Amino acid sequence: REPPLAQDIASLKKKSPANFAWQDKAVSKIKQWRRESKERRCGFFAVNMASTGQGKTFANAKVMRALSGDEASLRYVLALGLRTLTLQTGDEYRGRIGLDNTELAVLIGSQAVMALHNSKKEQEEEAGPAERSGSESAETLLDEVVDFDCALPEEGLSTVLTQDRDRKFLYAPVLACTIDHLMAATETSRGGRYILPSLRLLSSDLVIDEVDDFTDKDLIAIGRLIHLTAMLGRKVMISSATISPDIAEGYFKAYREGWKLFCKTRSASTSIGCAWIDEFATQVETRAEPDFADAIAGYRGDHNKFIGKRVAPLEKAPVKRRAEVVSCQPVLEATESKQPLYFDLIAQSALKLHDNHYTVDNSTGLKVSFGVVRTANIRPCVALARYLLERQWPENSQVRVMAYHSQQILLLRHLQEQHLDQVLRRKEKEGEQPKAFQHSVIRRHLDGAPKQTENALFILVATPVEEVGRDHDFDWTVVEPSSYRSIVQLAGRILRHRSKTVDSPNMGLLEYNWRGIGEHGKPKGKRGKVFNKPGSENYFTLKSHSLNSLIDTDAVYKRVDAIPRIQKPPKAQFNYLGDLAHLEHADTKRLLTMDPEKSFGPETLNGYLWEAWFLTALPQTLSRFRDGEEGLNVYYVYDQDSQTCAFHERDRDGNLVNRQKVLSIQPVQLSCSAMQQLWLERDYQQAIEALAEEQDSTLRRVSIRFGELNFIHRDGQQYDYSDQFGLVRRD
Repeated sequence: REPPLAQDIASLKKKSPANFAWQDKAVSKIKQWRRESKERRCGFFAVNMASTGQGKTFANAKVMRALSGDEASLRYVLALGLRTLTLQTGDEYRGRIGLDNTELAVLIGSQAVMALHNSKKEQEEEAGPAERSGSESAETLLDEVVDFDCALPEEGLSTVLTQDRDRKFLYAPVLACTIDHLMAATETSRGGRYILPSLRLLSSDLVIDEVDDFTDKDLIAIGRLIHLTAMLGRKVMISSATISPDIAEGYFKAYREGWKLFCKTRSASTSIGCAWIDEFATQVETRAEPDFADAIAGYRGDHNKFIGKRVAPLEKAPVKRRAEVVSCQPVLEATESKQPLYFDLIAQSALKLHDNHYTVDNSTGLKVSFGVVRTANIRPCVALARYLLERQWPENSQVRVMAYHSQQILLLRHLQEQHLDQVLRRKEKEGEQPKAFQHSVIRRHLDGAPKQTENALFILVATPVEEVGRDHDFDWTVVEPSSYRSIVQLAGRILRHRSKTVDSPNMGLLEYNWRGIGEHGKPKGKRGKVFNKPGSENYFTLKSHSLNSLIDTDAVYKRVDAIPRIQKPPKAQFNYLGDLAHLEHADTKRLLTMDPEKSFGPETLNGYLWEAWFLTALPQTLSRFRDGEEGLNVYYVYDQDSQTCAFHERDRDGNLVNRQKVLSIQPVQLSCSAMQQLWLERDYQQAIEALAEEQDSTLRRVSIRFGELNFIHRDGQQYDYSDQFGLVRRD
């Protein structure tokens, strides 16, 4: 009847530091609106667009506290886009906000993930098949581990919530989890998987972080979740620095229609409080129009007014990122193999950017920079990393390279991310030496450089996994573009924590992405589309794929910011077939804000809202969340007899079976010269030996527990594996 609340949180009562005073102003504005509002029980839909590094996470907690019934407690779900971010967010909530394990539950992928994160000494026997009780209602409704310590009620829902993890998910005052775990509330067509997330949404508000990281059908699915949350009478906040107008409007529309259904069964007002929050101002309005068109037009006008006020100070902010387009004409005109030329262009761009953006190491006098090269997909990421490792660099330059993508063994990815988090949190002031220079790995590279060396470049070659949630700070970047959003997201990783300004480009934007060039001069994308997978060129096709034609090159040379993402151009200037940012606006409009007369059916958001498709199982079939092939879980298991590792898969009984040959996975080795140019050398066998000794366990058990890898397997396809590059599909 009264689910637990987090109360008396000292950090949320205190005034924010001067640099973050906007957080308290937002709270004051919302409390003032509540006092002045005549309706005590109305809906609430908020948008937080504060810039990167301005403390959105902390502000969201303060705002949700102000929106609670007593304006002093917390009960909400923080839904994240990436599983890897939940533990980081949990640490931030516990450290900065002051929520302890009795107030905050963090949904974790597995005990192995939590053990690696916490570096605790734990033991676990080799896992067997899950026990079956014969009754679905007696099974856990949740597959994952919940990090939460509190006395749990035994009465009430004990017949449904038979497992501790289920009760933790429901009862914890604040829950941090991936949005996937809430999606079951709207996507379960049979079975009981909808029960737990539905009960959770029935009893707590919802905050969706980085909501614009989703694309295509995922945006529609999130609209369904917001509709349900409103239908259950809860408040919703969406949070990101780059929320587009159509995302805000589309989700307000979904919230409004859900809230109307709630009001039909409750003595609640149909009015909805709407808040827009950033580091400059907070705007709160009440939308009470009974007519749909009037309400949407009113919301659109208020949103545009807020964005207009936001753009002005952004344009006056110090310039931290400038970009120039890197011409790919030499690659296009070449008759020989194009990929080495394309990769060499990236290498030359890296050297050029380093020359203008570096820090001098006081000990050696070396000019040191950390840069990231963003590739669209895993195969070119690995191919580029291999090329850079084998390349002959100028004699006065030492280059160290690392590949970073999602298809890596759990333990090795953890070690990699742990290192990157330590090295790339650049918060030094002007003139100070970076703490990274004292890291043992970096120090070894710098001190071991030959006498003729003047420059030291550390290059991370990464897929879009680097774009979201990673609190990394680089000196420069080279971007293989997929969308304007990818450019903006990478910009957020440049000088992320440092206040210095730049007068020359620290971003190189490749004129074409690799899909647009193709090995033989023909674009690799189907039907002439190259800004997809990832990207928004799905429904529409651009007239050109040259970045020179798709962005304002003069504008990005002066500064790179999110303004083209958050502000739509006037209708007369709207050119969605000739502008990358406009294309993204057009695609989002198609998905979320198209007129009902032009967009209907169970696969659309409009059809879901107005044609009662929400009462059926068809929408989740036609527009599923994360709609794609299901990944295959394999385990890199150590064999005592051969003293080697091989990829195993679990059979129906849960037993591990060696499947390396069946899955066509071939181990590959790097050359000696490539190994010498690695930024961070990883060795799986050494890593499991260290863990086995720490945990007083066997190598086999440790490898089973921490050697998991998930990938999309296709019959007939061959794969390469190495500790440095992970698992990659062979061309």
